[in-house]
Amino acid sequence: MTAVFRAVRVLPVIGLLLLLPDAWAQKKYDPRSMAPYVPTPPEVVERMLELAAVNSKDTVYDLGSGDGRIIIAAARKFGARAVGVELDEELAKQARGRVRELNIHNRVRVVQGNLLDVDLSPASVVTVYLLTSSNRKLRPRLEQSLKPGARVVSHDFQITGWTPVKTESFEGQGRTHTIYLYRVGKR
Repeated sequence: MTAVFRAVRVLPVIGLLLLLPDAWAQKKYDPRSMAPYVPTPPEVVERMLELAAVNSKDTVYDLGSGDGRIIIAAARKFGARAVGVELDEELAKQARGRVRELNIHNRVRVVQGNLLDVDLSPASVVTVYLLTSSNRKLRPRLEQSLKPGARVVSHDFQITGWTPVKTESFEGQGRTHTIYLYRVGKR
């Protein structure tokens, strides 16, 4: 992948960061953070879960879950159990509040903590919207923790060293979104 291509892939995320409210811009940087908070658009959330063929038998883990939109959709629309892992205390609190408000706390859990420290073994589906460098750090953890056949869905950024079984690109909110679907192989 050329440097120019990598720059073009990152430009939409940088553009989104410029649109974030001042409150987010003033937040203190946490060195454990794997990516800035950029909310996944609703149509992307749905396409990610559809591409992974999420159903009521699945347990979906969203790593860097932000306001909880993916885990909420996984439970409400697809009937799955879901766990969101979010480093930022305020975002985790916001997600928990929404889960309570929607009365889905029996199927959805929000963990406030570092996604590299969470037991991923119950997951049949993992969703991420992290930078490629963060996906690279996460990859060994996914390989060690997930059962063969588990699906991993990444929005916009590939997991280097893995070959997607399906890639889907589409236009939404004025830019192209790409979703990569991976299946975990034998250990």
